[in-house]
This record gives sequence, structure tokens and C-alpha cells, in this order.
Amino acid sequence: MLKDGKIYIGTSRKPDDTVNKGEYLDLKYANRHGLVTGATGTGKTVTLQILAEGFSNAGVPVFCADVKGDLSGIAAIGERKDFLEKRAATIGLDPYDLQEFPVIFWDLFGEKGHRVRTTISEMGPLLLSRLMDATDAQEGVVNIAFKIADEGGLPLLDLKDLRSMLTYMSEHSDELSRVYGNISKQSVAAIQRDLLVLEQQGAENFFGEPALKISDIMRTTNDGRGAISVLAADKLMMNPRLYATFLLWLLSELFEQLPEVGDPDKPRLVFFFDEAHLLFDSAPRILLDRVEQVVRLIRSKGVGVFFVTQNPLDVPDSVLSQLGNRVQHALRAYTPREQKAVKVAAETFRPNPDFDSFETITQLGVGEALVSTLESKGVPSIVERTLVRPPSSRLGPLTDPERQKVMAVSPVADQYDEDIDRESAHEILTERAEQAAKEEEEQRRAEEEEDREIDESRRWTLPGFGGDDDDDERERSGRRKSTTRRKSSRRRSSNRQTVTEAVIKSAARTAATTISRALVRGILGSLKKGF
Repeated sequence: MLKDGKIYIGTSRKPDDTVNKGEYLDLKYANRHGLVTGATGTGKTVTLQILAEGFSNAGVPVFCADVKGDLSGIAAIGERKDFLEKRAATIGLDPYDLQEFPVIFWDLFGEKGHRVRTTISEMGPLLLSRLMDATDAQEGVVNIAFKIADEGGLPLLDLKDLRSMLTYMSEHSDELSRVYGNISKQSVAAIQRDLLVLEQQGAENFFGEPALKISDIMRTTNDGRGAISVLAADKLMMNPRLYATFLLWLLSELFEQLPEVGDPDKPRLVFFFDEAHLLFDSAPRILLDRVEQVVRLIRSKGVGVFFVTQNPLDVPDSVLSQLGNRVQHALRAYTPREQKAVKVAAETFRPNPDFDSFETITQLGVGEALVSTLESKGVPSIVERTLVRPPSSRLGPLTDPERQKVMAVSPVADQYDEDIDRESAHEILTERAEQAAKEEEEQRRAEEEEDREIDESRRWTLPGFGGDDDDDERERSGRRKSTTRRKSSRRRSSNRQTVTEAVIKSAARTAATTISRALVRGILGSLKKGF
């Protein structure tokens, strides 16, 4: 339900339980981000659902993760149930309209939605290292791998490309270390093991082509509503690090690709990050800095980010301070940590003289929340105890046939469901290795043939006849020296093709020139001393 560019959240109540006034989220300040918190079963998912409905009706595309499968019902028209009708009557929601919403289902595994993937190159070394929980030394090796790939024209698209690159680096670690810094074979081996673990956890489904286009999660329909992209995350949650890294990658892509728009009348996209604590758990400082930077600056791109989590303590203070719109469901306060969480949540609100926020948070019922949103000039409103409105779409999951029907008419149907495996680092390095092996085999055969010719020559040369023994010996000696020179020349040629030509370009040539000059000066210096 929209009113003057605002999304209706619910109706607040006075301490005597009488209806007070409607609580709204102003679209103009929706890109100032938000936070939805509360214990399990208090109504966070329904709040996310009604916010997504409101943004969609306002023409704002939405991206959200469906952790438990319940959010898929937003694609179906709601059902009139007694408790929903009662809530609508209590808060004065008349008429209580039901509707379905335009939804695009996504799934990293391609089971409950269209395949969503990105390439290793687009993920970047920082997030990839985070995904593998790499040490500093291993992260350095990953950075070198990306550098070598860029300089050598070796696209890193999927996991096999990265594995091939790491194998190449290990085989040529001595030469590459002289140019790019130390490349420890132990670190390479550890990264290879981590990649194997990721592959077994399903990460191979995430890396590859066709990569997700940001424009496909920013669609609007012909009637002006924003499309709601729902990521199936129930299976993905079995690998929470992959889940958090994927969503952070998506945020980073939005930040890097979208142009500056300042403060628009409504967001260009709203991004809901459910189970947000997974993003910050054990995250290194450099990653936290990245998250803080994205959250702080992405609002000028017209993107609003809403974190959904159980506990406000799950979000670092540097990020929490940037979340202007707050919906706080009930929290329990039995342990010291829970009491601290309630205190933190209560202190973040603009106080209401009618009630104590600390006590109220522990007394809220299901579907009830403390709400404070940004008002004129971006100032937080006084916190209000609010009954959240019932959703217009279905409360609960879709059936599998219903989901398949939605996917069949999706605007991205058939665009992402087939894998594309074009030539990349794996194929290029494999081809080079095969070519090097072929040349080495040809060299070996040529050497064997020359050895046979020498042996044959020796067999038919009879010493002592014609007085040419010394000449024959000099001829054989000269032939052996010539063969040795040819072998050495072929080895150098092979090395150039398999190592230098692949990735070590100008830096290697510069180093080789410097060493050659030093050797020449050393030789000339020794000759002078001899004379």
C-alpha cells in the first residue's frame, strides 16, 4: 500500500493498545539503508515480504534471498485467512487487497530458479581469498595468479581455469618468483586443496558463464512494477561462506557498475541481505572495510541495502551507524549477551516518552515491532510500537509446479540455464603444455636419429687406413659438438615457448637483458686481466 511516495508498514499503538497512526517508509530515504532484526519466529520474513511488495508496487526492483523457502509465496496471490483478516481490521487496513507480484527465481544450483553465476575474474582475488579462508601468503599467491593471467591473456572463468593457472605457477615457480615475488609450492598446494573443498561444496556451479548481468535484477514490468528477484538459499545455506561471499560480490558489482545518481525520489534497486551475520563472522579487517565502503557509498548509486538478522550485535558498529530505517521485532533477554543485544537495539532508537524501548522489545508479540524510519531531512522518527500489516501475496511457499510455471514465463528464461565453456586459461595452458610435450618428443626423436647416424659412422670408419685417423676423429668430434649445440638451442627454444612466451613478457626480457650485460662485462673484465 502506497501513500504519497511512502510504503505502509503497519499501524502503531498507544500504551493502552488503542490504534495510534500509520507507520510508513519514505521512498526518498530508502537508499539510506535499513535493518530488520528479531529472534526466530517473530515475523522478520513477513516484514521483508511486505517491504518487497511495497517497493515492487512503487516500481522499485528488489533482490532478496529466500533462506527457508517461505518467501517464494510472494509470486502467488494471497489467501484470505482469519488471522490475517483480523490483523487487517485491527490496524484499519481497508480495503485489504490481495495480489501476486512479478518474481524471477534464481538458484546457484539451477534447481529452484535460473542459474546465477559469475566468473573467477569478476569475483576478484580479495573475495576469492575470503571464500577459501586463505592465509596472507596464500592470498598473495592468488593475487599473483590474477596478475599473471591478465598479462598472459589467460581468462579465468571457472574453477578449472584457476586450478590450471596454479599448476602452471607451481611448475614454473622459480622463473615466476624472480619477476612476481615468492611463489611457494606449499601455498599453491594449500590453495588447490581449498579449491577441491569448494568444488565439493557446490562452488563449481557458481563460477562460469554466462555470468549474471546486473541489468537482469533491475527489471520493471510493463505495468510499471519492479521485478522481485528471489534467490533460493535453503541449499546454499549449507555453505554459509559461499552464500555471504556471493551476496557481497553482488553488492560490489552494483557499486562498481552503476552510475552516480545522488538522492533520487525512489531507489533504483533495494537489496535485502538475509542472515547478515554470516557476512561479518570472522571476516578480516580488509573485508569489513570493503563492506563499510560499499554500504556508505552505494546509496549515491540509488541502491538501498537492508540487513536482516537476529541480533543487532551481528552488524559492526561502522555499518550499523549507516542504517537509518529500523524494524525491531522481539528479542529474548535471558543471558548477559542477549541483554546486551536488547540494550544496543533500544539505544539505537529515538526515544518515545510513552514507553521504555528496552522493556518493550522483550514484550513484543509475533508480527509486532518497534519501527523508526527516516523523515524530513533524513531525521529518524520517534520509535513506535507497531502492528505490522499482513502481506498481500501468499504467506508461505509455492509448490514445485507453481514455481516451474513462474520460471517458464520469466523474462530471463533460457538465458542462463545452459553452460557456456569457451576457450580460457585451462584450454590455453593445456594446449601449450601439449605443444611443448610434442616438441620435446620431436627433439628426442631427432637426437636419437643423430645418435644412430654417429654410431653408424663409427661402425664404418676403419682406423689406420689411408692415414686419416686423426681427420676421422676430428670429424666425429665436430659432429658431436654440433649435435650438442643443436640440443642446447632446442632446449632454449622450448623453454621460451613454455614459460617466457606464456606470461613473463617485458619484465622477463628486461631481467634477461640485465643479466646478459652483467655476464658480458664480467667476461670482458676477466679477459682484460688475462692480458
